[in-house]
Amino acid sequence: MNKTLTYLLHFLAVSILSTSLQGTNKPNILFIFADDQCYKTIGSLNNDEIKTPHLDKLVKKGTTFTHAYNMGGYHGAVCVASRTMLITGKHIWHAKNSEKELKKSLDGKLWPQLMAKAGYETFFTGKWHVKADANHLFHTARNIRGGMPRQTPEGYNRPLADGTDPWDPSDPKFGGFWAGGKHWSEVVADDAISYLNASKKTDDPFFMYIAFNAPHDPRQAPQEFVDMYPTDKIKLPKSFMKEHPWKEEIGSGKGLRDEKLAPFPRTKHAVQVNRREYYAIITHMDFQIGRILKHLEKTGQTENTYIFFTADHGLSVGHHGLLGKQNLYDHSVRVPFIVTGPGVEKDKKNHSPIYFQDVMATSLDLAEADKPNHVQFNSLLPMIKNGKPGGLKSVYGTYVNFQRMVVSGNHKLLLFPKVKKALLFNLKNDPEEMKDISKQPGSQKKMKSLFNELIKLQKDSGDTLELGPIYPELAGN
Repeated sequence: MNKTLTYLLHFLAVSILSTSLQGTNKPNILFIFADDQCYKTIGSLNNDEIKTPHLDKLVKKGTTFTHAYNMGGYHGAVCVASRTMLITGKHIWHAKNSEKELKKSLDGKLWPQLMAKAGYETFFTGKWHVKADANHLFHTARNIRGGMPRQTPEGYNRPLADGTDPWDPSDPKFGGFWAGGKHWSEVVADDAISYLNASKKTDDPFFMYIAFNAPHDPRQAPQEFVDMYPTDKIKLPKSFMKEHPWKEEIGSGKGLRDEKLAPFPRTKHAVQVNRREYYAIITHMDFQIGRILKHLEKTGQTENTYIFFTADHGLSVGHHGLLGKQNLYDHSVRVPFIVTGPGVEKDKKNHSPIYFQDVMATSLDLAEADKPNHVQFNSLLPMIKNGKPGGLKSVYGTYVNFQRMVVSGNHKLLLFPKVKKALLFNLKNDPEEMKDISKQPGSQKKMKSLFNELIKLQKDSGDTLELGPIYPELAGN
């Protein structure tokens, strides 16, 4: 063997070894995703009613972004917009326009594929709800679910005014989360644990996308979890009202599927029952998350794993007379966002506004992968590990052509174009968004400033709704 060939073989061997070692040094990434979970549903953060011991532990172990937002939705299935933004990295209207390209020009450029190119073994289980094939995008995908477990007729318009209730959240005869014989949240945990066992057999780091359908309706949980929440002890949200005054005009009226879950007008008892079941399925999900985290620790992989927990959007459960997520109040667009891992400050609360989809760019940063030009969301890593200031100057929100919002500093401008309403809230003084201050002295100047900011954000997000003709007093026309 000549010297040149020997040198080339040696160089190749060293390069392969170096690449291998580089791969093994990269951290694992565990992304845990809930569905319909409002930011105010974690015990240690902001709710003394709900029991979430395992999420509470994550809060203590890491950094919580208290103002993580979803941009909204371009149709009633807000989940689709949220998840399409997540895997494409594109802002909402650009994501909508990209749906047809998920299997074409964007194939190879979606989140799990980018992680695979960075040397990661990729795994998925649970709710997908994206117009692309999870089996194609991930190395391993199990129990891929649709948008929601099948709801039954008995699950709507309940409980009745006289207190009767034809539906039972813990009875498997109603199907839903019980379809297949085992609660879907338990199946997700089983799949995750199985994969963690398999991941020990490879040197490559893993990217796990663990997507619960919970706590989306039908909000079902075993009886022991339902029993944790006696109906008469459940508190009503401070923003409770019998009906939203413009429910039809904002696209959250009596014909919307989500809003049909409880009778109109809303009653104290109906909201208590729905919140009871919401809390129960969250606590049951929390238990499954605990199973996953315990197994991660058991396999010795915790120290080299970044864990992200968030949700695709929030939910109204009696807030403002609503029961769906098709609105831009904070309870429906703000979500929990917790991150733990090497170098992440413990028990830290970061109040900087972010989009939860920033997790995509953050994971690419952790994987030492370049962020593609089409990705519009930002890495949170400088804020998480280096304590650098960051976050959004302002937050944009949209729901079809029924609603628009912008949040900047302490203020939110909320627009209902169909009725030409413009509401202004001081979120610091009024976090439940109960007091419209648009008519107060000096508010007009603030509203004009926010409106101009909203117009800029519309352009960035690909929003084509012309607001100027609807609100000439704010546009200065």
